[in-house]
Amino acid sequence: MTVYVIAQVKFTREEYYRRYQARFADVFKPSGGRLLVADEKPKVLDGEWTRDKVVVMEFSDEPEAKRFLDSPAYQEISRDRIAGAEVLSLLVKGLPSPL
Repeated sequence: MTVYVIAQVKFTREEYYRRYQARFADVFKPSGGRLLVADEKPKVLDGEWTRDKVVVMEFSDEPEAKRFLDSPAYQEISRDRIAGAEVLSLLVKGLPSPL
């Protein structure tokens, strides 16, 4: 079942986050996932938005997502993400395909 990783990002030390961001594509490319959204100016439709960025990644299943998130390469660049931003992230299951 398709899963999505959704992250809401609040920059705290933007220079560190930008260093993470500059390395992300090369680390993500072999993951098998798809980057669907990376928006620093989302349009708020309802409620209060207190973050700076939203990211949505798609993976074929939860083990694929976990392989990427737990990979040594991602863990290495994540040090800059952790140093540069507060992140709320979720792993959510997609809906089954209609018949």
